[in-house]
Amino acid sequence: MAEPQPSTVQEGATDPHAPTATTDDRIAAAALSTLDAQDDNGTGKKEVDGKALDKAMKNLNVKNAKAEEKKNVKVEPADVNLLVKELDLSKQKATDLLKTYDGSAVRAMTAFVTGKA
Repeated sequence: MAEPQPSTVQEGATDPHAPTATTDDRIAAAALSTLDAQDDNGTGKKEVDGKALDKAMKNLNVKNAKAEEKKNVKVEPADVNLLVKELDLSKQKATDLLKTYDGSAVRAMTAFVTGKA
């Protein structure tokens, strides 16, 4: 039998996001959180502060983590062929994996096998 939950716990509730460091981040988070809020009459319509939302969207600093990981590293064709043969990867994926691990075939293969790649 399930134990009763405290009255402060609501089904479907998620943990709040980590606190933000700057005032601009807090303002942006508040503007974005209004997108999830419903109005009082329950129709599902949402009031959005357009100005705050625009400012929040402009302040977002979205970077592709994969693009940062790819370094300008010269990889050996023999290492690419090794990864293609042993790990059954395409040449492009093998090259990207080697670039992520600074051209080290051993580190790339270890990361791939352990699931850290």
